[in-house]
Amino acid sequence: MTKIDVLDKGYVRLVDHMGDDLSIVNAARVSYDKESAIMSERDHKLLTYLLQHEHTSPLRHAAVTLEIYAPLLVARQWWKYAVGSTHIDDQNGWNESSRRYITENEEFYIPKNWRATPENSKQGSGADLPDIVSNMMTQQLVEHVEQSEKLYNLAMLNNVAPEQARLFLPAYAMYVRWRWTISLAGALNFLQQRIANDAQKEIQAYAQATFKLIQPLYPETFKASRITL
Repeated sequence: MTKIDVLDKGYVRLVDHMGDDLSIVNAARVSYDKESAIMSERDHKLLTYLLQHEHTSPLRHAAVTLEIYAPLLVARQWWKYAVGSTHIDDQNGWNESSRRYITENEEFYIPKNWRATPENSKQGSGADLPDIVSNMMTQQLVEHVEQSEKLYNLAMLNNVAPEQARLFLPAYAMYVRWRWTISLAGALNFLQQRIANDAQKEIQAYAQATFKLIQPLYPETFKASRITL
């Protein structure tokens, strides 16, 4: 499995990866001029020790590259946590599609279910709203997107530069595509934050997909991290 669909049009795709559980163990053992050929019980214990005591530098010797297609509201929150992980990881490649250069094939996130404002928090969301409200909000968003696209196309027909014409598009709903290369240390930091139940539902869905793609590559490290779905 290298690709998992998320939301209505999005996905997470595994592009490439480097290293395995043994790479992490051997990066740690080099301090004692030691190296393991196969994973042993001692190596499992070492992985557990590293994760429990937050000795993350050996995890930088394993890395993944993902391609993500997600609404901008997910991308910007994801980027915040990617930047936040740089205190443990300077390997943080992020290359994103740009509406300065792409002037067609715009797609938008149109949710079917809308959530209520939570009662005891200034962020997050509560239970799903009644169907009659959700249906109304979905229809309103569809009409808003259609009108925005008309204005965008009008600007393009009048030779407005794409980097300005995009102002007419409803940015937070628009899908963007990017590639993210990150060490396993940074990936675990992201997953720990975004799989949590208090994370925004949309990015939580992307984090779950990311977990399912990465976990089989480093099963012993994930076991030691205690990060689960």
